Amino acid sequence: MADDMVIFSRTFDMLDWLLPKGESFPRTYRNTVTQRMMDSALDFHEELNAARNQGGSTRQRHLRSASAHLDSLRLYLRLAQRWGWITPGQHRHASGMLAEIGRLLGGWQRAKE
Repeated sequence: MADDMVIFSRTFDMLDWLLPKGESFPRTYRNTVTQRMMDSALDFHEELNAARNQGGSTRQRHLRSASAHLDSLRLYLRLAQRWGWITPGQHRHASGMLAEIGRLLGGWQRAKE
């Protein structure tokens, strides 16, 4: 399926943008909120990889888990913007990336084997 390959390139782009941002977040939160944000992003990617290598209900389980990680990532980005760790423009950029990834993920979840 071509769309599932696009999701991997978009996820790579998101990780490439997001992970370096964590270095500028306040040190006080690096082992809590920042770490959870980065873990959510990386766990999302790992669930996509697991889904790619599975089929049927196992694939769907990994895709549901990926969706939950994506939701967590959205929350952490909203907090980062509210707390001034990223600018509103950066938040719009990240939200746009996550929205596209979410649409691709939804399409993959609805696709027939």
